Amino acid sequence: MKHINILMVDDHPIIIEGYQNVLMATKEEDQTLLIDTANNCDTAQLMINRAAKGTPYDVCFFDISLPPSEDGRYASGEDLALLAKRVLPDAKIIILTMFNESFRIHNIIKEINPDGFLIKSDLTSMELADAFQQILKYPPYYSSTVSNYVKKTITSEIYVDDINRKILHLLSQGIKTKSLSEYIPLSTSAIEKRKKQLKLLFSVDDGKDETLLSEAREKGYL
Repeated sequence: MKHINILMVDDHPIIIEGYQNVLMATKEEDQTLLIDTANNCDTAQLMINRAAKGTPYDVCFFDISLPPSEDGRYASGEDLALLAKRVLPDAKIIILTMFNESFRIHNIIKEINPDGFLIKSDLTSMELADAFQQILKYPPYYSSTVSNYVKKTITSEIYVDDINRKILHLLSQGIKTKSLSEYIPLSTSAIEKRKKQLKLLFSVDDGKDETLLSEAREKGYL
């Protein structure tokens, strides 16, 4: 019998209950699932650190949006995933989130490189069950939105660095160019220069921000 120690972290108990029910109903015959749950960063970080000193988790599921820890050290599931990667190096890390913007997907893959990355709106019960088994054996597993993003950016010949990605993301959120320096540690003139470079990269002939965003979206950068 194979015992699999699991931590599930989500601030909605009903969602955790759904995940548990799916995994318990679809586990393989030789698998015994031992599932711990947490609804906030404080509880989760205590459980992760305790597991690191005792019986480690084999799989950790993290939602991104979570109530932060009281000391401010852990503000999201991303912070918890990085902690788990550090103190539980053999654990499979699975991100489940509602966030489906390319900017967020890019950052999560770059910073965490999870063994599983699932967008909640992509998921069915069957896909969650299949993803779990595949991640145990042959990670990584990406749900369709993440897979499409990865395919688009791999096939695109355009290289966009992290700051330029953030500029695109903020513009797509309706932030005006004159206000971008409040979010990015660059002067307005430096940001304008980067916007011009982006318009050249994406072959924007009319100079409009709307056209730039449309081209970036088509190529998977938004």
